[in-house]
Amino acid sequence: MAGISGHATHASHLNLLEVTGRAATHVRDVADPRCVLHVRAAEGLIAMRNAARTDGIDLDVVSGFRDFNRQLAIWSAKFNGSRALLDASGSEINRADLYESALIDAILTWSALPGASRHHWGSEIDVIDAAALPAGRQPQLHQAQFASGGCFERLNGWLDSNMRQFGFFRPYATFQGGVQPEPWHLSYAAVSVPALEVLSLEVLAEALEGADMPGKQTVLARLPELYHRYVLAVDEI
Repeated sequence: MAGISGHATHASHLNLLEVTGRAATHVRDVADPRCVLHVRAAEGLIAMRNAARTDGIDLDVVSGFRDFNRQLAIWSAKFNGSRALLDASGSEINRADLYESALIDAILTWSALPGASRHHWGSEIDVIDAAALPAGRQPQLHQAQFASGGCFERLNGWLDSNMRQFGFFRPYATFQGGVQPEPWHLSYAAVSVPALEVLSLEVLAEALEGADMPGKQTVLARLPELYHRYVLAVDEI
């Protein structure tokens, strides 16, 4: 399989450790664009990247697979204030102004719970058009960049017209009451749809109970609500 380390195929259905990011037995290295993904998602990405290239778009991945510990590090940094906390508009929030439950909601506006990130599945990619990125700028994922007049406006339109033929859709295309819209976030349906079915409330609770996570007791007390609002509330294919 060109561009992927190893030639073995892999079933779409993930086990409980894989679906919560506590195992990486379902993902492989991709050479171009450099990332780590489920083999089936990687096949779709490579085909989509090649098609985009013919239209003058350099489809690049800024984030692919993330394991449980990486998501926990992101969560902890936002919880303890060492990483910026953003509101729904993308403006920075003063952590000191928030009580613990409000802090949890603020984190979940843009970042998933450890064990609940779709990036655990190897099916999710955050993408940019590297050819449209202003010189000297590091990739920064903002909604305005994908809107009219933004540097990734053309990529956004291309994805609208083409991503489904390669098996991808946007799970955060519209606001569903939890996570803010993320036009850069693509999901490979053949892997992510069955993965979401495996990630039950009970499976997520078990993964979190064993974690050294700030705010864990409040999260667990609210978990049924958080699960429905931030995990299940996504756009359909």
